[in-house]
Amino acid sequence: MMKRAKRSERVVAIAQQISAQPGRIFTLRELGEAYDCAKSTLSEDVALVRGVLATCGYGRVETISGAAGGVRFYPFRSDAQDWAFVETVCRELSHPDRILPGGFIYNTDVFSRPETTWRMGEIFAKRFHAAAPDVVVTVEAMGVPIALMTARALGKPLVTARRGSHAAEGSRVTINYMSASSKRLQTMSLARRMLQEGQRALIVDDFMKGGGTLSGLMDMMAEFSVTVAGVGVILATAQPEHKSVASYDPLMILDEVDEANRRVSVRPASWL
Repeated sequence: MMKRAKRSERVVAIAQQISAQPGRIFTLRELGEAYDCAKSTLSEDVALVRGVLATCGYGRVETISGAAGGVRFYPFRSDAQDWAFVETVCRELSHPDRILPGGFIYNTDVFSRPETTWRMGEIFAKRFHAAAPDVVVTVEAMGVPIALMTARALGKPLVTARRGSHAAEGSRVTINYMSASSKRLQTMSLARRMLQEGQRALIVDDFMKGGGTLSGLMDMMAEFSVTVAGVGVILATAQPEHKSVASYDPLMILDEVDEANRRVSVRPASWL
């Protein structure tokens, strides 16, 4: 229990506590015991936190009524803020020095920055929140950072399919899938204990060209009788136009990589 504090101190502490664990419901009783104050006082404090965060565009505080109710926070910023952020990343990725052989661009440094993947995860969480996923699913390795940040923003667990085996995970389901970009047969596996029948999964990955890997993840979900609530990818190529995955939401579109003229074109997705 925190010693009785001034209202300004208590408000800051509440804002920090609920924002550190997005998606978790904090009951007024729990907060009242933590800060040694009445529920009526807490309700006023929460209203102040909600107003300030909404005004500054830092996120949304929800109040849940009922005996098991309380408050929870989601880091959903305004559409304008999301667009400005993604547009900035697009400009960075459009630098000609990032061109790699085969029509690819170097993006590992950008997709590995915590402050960047944090915001991308928030945007994906906002996009798919209404789909009510129970888990966020990805495949190792580069998809893990963005999927983890998305899971954190939603307050849901992360499930990672592996391209190899891991003895500590116990029995596994293994499937083969065709990589649409390399045209090679590949393998992914997932521990049986990671998912439960009837759950809803949000699939998230870093890059998609033909969609073979994401299609493989969707097949894996079918093996577990898990419903795919949505598919999000950081960067998708404009070509080929027809992917192995029919429905997906990219943050950015890679329109062109012109190796001869040293030109790259990356733009925000139209849904942003």
